Amino acid sequence: MLKENFEYAFYMQRQGYNTETIRGYSGALRVLLTHGASLFDSETVKDVLAREQRKFENGEKGWSSNRRRNIANSYSLFLKINGLTWEKPKCKTERKNPFIPREEEINDLVAGSPQTVATLLQLLKETAVRVGEALRLKWTDVDFEKVVIMLNEPEKGSDPRIFNKSDLSPKLMNMLNGLPRINERVFGGKTRNSLKNTFSRVRARLSNKLQNPRLLEVHFHTLRHWSLTMYQHKVHDIVLTAMFAGHRNINNTMKYLHLEQMLFTDVQDGFIVKTAKTPEEAAKLIEVGFQFQDVIDGIHLYKKRK
Repeated sequence: MLKENFEYAFYMQRQGYNTETIRGYSGALRVLLTHGASLFDSETVKDVLAREQRKFENGEKGWSSNRRRNIANSYSLFLKINGLTWEKPKCKTERKNPFIPREEEINDLVAGSPQTVATLLQLLKETAVRVGEALRLKWTDVDFEKVVIMLNEPEKGSDPRIFNKSDLSPKLMNMLNGLPRINERVFGGKTRNSLKNTFSRVRARLSNKLQNPRLLEVHFHTLRHWSLTMYQHKVHDIVLTAMFAGHRNINNTMKYLHLEQMLFTDVQDGFIVKTAKTPEEAAKLIEVGFQFQDVIDGIHLYKKRK
């Protein structure tokens, strides 16, 4: 199996699949093997999928429909590489609204995490980048003087993005600047799995300490969902939200319009308006989310949504 898995991963690499997708697909094949399937006997793979479906439907620790679909897709690619086919079993796609935590819950996780994980969480919260994108950031992508982060290595076919002082807080920039400069990467070559394991321990400890089981529902990707929902609420413009997310297909952004509408049904639209007479006053307003609107009689007007 070692040889087949190597050839499988090499084929995906040549076809342009990203690293995380290759890792996930290769892992799916290993999972099938550990559950007793033979990769050159598709009937044994169907048996494993059916068994895991029954377990899940009976409330046991089986595979959800989405998990079965992903494993079946991984196996289909394996067969294609080896010149084989199968009658792929049906796996319904389960569509669920993502869990959206409260901001104070995210802040609790940031405050209770070690330096590197805390900085990663704050970055995900403010920019909605995927964790893989964050781990690819280089020190040359960060301009501390101008308060700019350039995302030049996006995942999943997304567009590159630029974040500036309207998106990035002084807190985040200070946290980033405090990280050790081990190599060219901002997060020093840390792996997703090592950070995930550390975060899992932090999450469990804080959930118990604060008596808040909701913290256990927060994953790295949860912060992308939170950030994009909050961004849509801030700008009320689905095109701007799509650009902030890096989505090339705006249909991928529509769920955040729906989430924003559902989560803020009791919040009346309105604005807080502030004035600034000096650059220092303007800077303070921008740091807390106000946006420039106009100049009247030499006074600069700023506003943000309530």
